Amino acid sequence: MADYIYAMETRFTPDQQKAVALITDVARAHEMNIYLTGGALRDLITGFPIRDIDLTVQGNPLKLQKDLEKAGASVAGVEEDTRTIHLLLAGNVRAELSMARSEVYDKPGKTPKIEPSTINDDLRRRDFTVNAMALSLNPGSKGLLADPFNGVADAELKVLRVLHNYAFYEEPSRLLRAARFAARFHWPLEERTQARYDSAKEGNYIDSIHRDAVGYELEQVAREDNPIEIVRAMEKEGWLKVLHPHWSVSKLESPELTQLLKVKQQMVDFGISVDASPAVMYFMTKKLGDKDISDIQKAIPRKDFVHAWKHLEDGAKDLAKRLASKEANTVSGTWKLLTNASPEALLFLAVTGRQAPVQEKIKNFFGKWRQVREKLPFPEMAELLITPQLPEYPKIADEAFLMLLDGKLRSHTDIVKFLKPYAPPPPPPPPPPPAKRGRKAAPVAGKAPVAPGEPGKRGRKPKVAEGTPVAAPAPAVVAAAAKVAPVVAAKAPAKAAPVAVKAPEVKKPAAKHEPAKKVAAKAAPPKKAAHKPAPKKAPPAKKPVKPPAKKKKK
Repeated sequence: MADYIYAMETRFTPDQQKAVALITDVARAHEMNIYLTGGALRDLITGFPIRDIDLTVQGNPLKLQKDLEKAGASVAGVEEDTRTIHLLLAGNVRAELSMARSEVYDKPGKTPKIEPSTINDDLRRRDFTVNAMALSLNPGSKGLLADPFNGVADAELKVLRVLHNYAFYEEPSRLLRAARFAARFHWPLEERTQARYDSAKEGNYIDSIHRDAVGYELEQVAREDNPIEIVRAMEKEGWLKVLHPHWSVSKLESPELTQLLKVKQQMVDFGISVDASPAVMYFMTKKLGDKDISDIQKAIPRKDFVHAWKHLEDGAKDLAKRLASKEANTVSGTWKLLTNASPEALLFLAVTGRQAPVQEKIKNFFGKWRQVREKLPFPEMAELLITPQLPEYPKIADEAFLMLLDGKLRSHTDIVKFLKPYAPPPPPPPPPPPAKRGRKAAPVAGKAPVAPGEPGKRGRKPKVAEGTPVAAPAPAVVAAAAKVAPVVAAKAPAKAAPVAVKAPEVKKPAAKHEPAKKVAAKAAPPKKAAHKPAPKKAPPAKKPVKPPAKKKKK
């Protein structure tokens, strides 16, 4: 199953995600089930740009109005009959929060009877299958898609299919919507839908269209990404005269519209969120008479849209006046002014402005001044440990950028002088190395050091070469041994210290009545006599040789 929640996190802008989270939290606080529906879900699945957020709750959304305003949302309009709230949230995000409802039409084009209902009934009242889907945002079923009319399959096939046979008969405005969607998505009508469309067109179902539906379609044309193409497609189908009898493609200010859409895309690429629809409507109706323009404005139900359309020129004039004042004497001052200005006023002034200095500043704002940012961060910032991890880093970078615009940071010396006060202190020195293991313990008071080879010393026993004289024990050792010997002898026989020449083993333990000196003498190892060379034996005395006896003469 597709992970639609992951798609929302990747396809929605950060401002749109915050808007959905805000509205969802408020609805859940009132224990209302809430769903992502309509065009937002369709564009999420098909990959088209997501313009508006459509949400539906099972309950009365008008009860949420005060809490939404407290949370930071601005209410742009309220439709009492359908219980729909039009919201404007941070980042110029538009959202529509409506009630899940059922609609019953008594006559074509008339206002239907509306009753609160479930989300499934709400999907059955919609126009096309690709718009009749709902994505749950509730904790128990978050991410579950309700698609009773198989809209996902039609989105993959890239076709437009109505839900039932009476779709165009009950609501003739769906004829205009079908032409608009086909031109926007470049999708054909499904075969049976096309047959019903042609039949409705021949039967003049459009004559029964409601006035509010006309105003809604007028606004939606202005919100299209390519309104010129949409207007041409609707004129080809004969629907442009339905929107207004004096309206035609020839009445459009096509060059200004083309320039407007170009600047709008440039602002979007720079991360500036702008609503271009009031300016689009201004140029689409500029060649119409004042009475025709007034009639169109009266037909549009969203009065906030009409208000923005009417005050475009005033906003642009005020911005041009500020750009020519002392407030914009410096480059940094001009940058701050244009950054904080209304995006809609800036867009309209960029297309309609006639003052050369003002237009030059706007051109630089979108052009070479932004290239100055490429010099940041400075290499000196890394040398001074001024990194993005510092909390004040954005402030430092913005101030450095403004100083670059004014030409105040031209050399290495200037940059270091500016950055040095912001440099964090150097890191502390490393801790000393840990103490080595196996240090000799300090001698304990009252105890004599034990010589190597003596009892009580752990470790390998040193070897004593044969013939090496052994030193006599110290008197303190002998005295201590004399005190301890009776106790040791009572518990266990003491081990004799290893010596080169084995002393005769003492088999009998010392008697208890013997004096301590004798016991100490026995316990102490015997002294080894110094080895003296044996005296050379005198050679044996030679026996006197007796002279041979003289033979007697006979």
